[in-house]
Amino acid sequence: MPSQQRAERTRQRLVRAAATEFARHGYDATSLVRISKRAGVTMGGLAFHFRAKLDLAKAIYTDGAAATRAAVIQVGERDQTPLQSVIDITHTLARLLTEDPTVRAAGRLSQEVEQVQASWADSWMPRVRELLRQAGRQRLLRPSAEPETVGLLVRYLVSGMEMATRDDEDRPGLPRRLTAIWDMVLPGIANDPERLRTAAPADPSGA
Repeated sequence: MPSQQRAERTRQRLVRAAATEFARHGYDATSLVRISKRAGVTMGGLAFHFRAKLDLAKAIYTDGAAATRAAVIQVGERDQTPLQSVIDITHTLARLLTEDPTVRAAGRLSQEVEQVQASWADSWMPRVRELLRQAGRQRLLRPSAEPETVGLLVRYLVSGMEMATRDDEDRPGLPRRLTAIWDMVLPGIANDPERLRTAAPADPSGA
């Protein structure tokens, strides 16, 4: 195997290992030694790719935010109402937070590490706001449900999901709880809640 490919594989192992540790223990409680052991890479090999723990954190945030943006864009390409897309985006975020430690770590690092200088919410919240404004213009929202207020509700909901997925035991039940929350709140938000699917699509691609 060419040395460049070996180096890239080593870097990927380090990023995956660091993401798992940051997502589970947080930035301050994670050491480079722990990351090195989980990745099966020597400390010298780690230092070759990342000079400091902060460099790892920034790389993980960048990868996690990019994966989130790509998934949210995919939801927006479905042929459905904007309000259904908002619901599906929350389910997509729940799936990513449940299954992808890089996304989970990105959410946590953006709160714990000031030097990251970005918020994970920036990778999905602008699209949610845009969809809710469309829903308002199309009269899909109840008159009392202003798009900005509903957007704030979604942000709080996703923030709570991010916190919940830090616990290994809470993570598996997240999709079911998210569906139950939408069942509860939609009648107060949507003009025609019966037309909306509150659970995630059977196929995550929406097909």
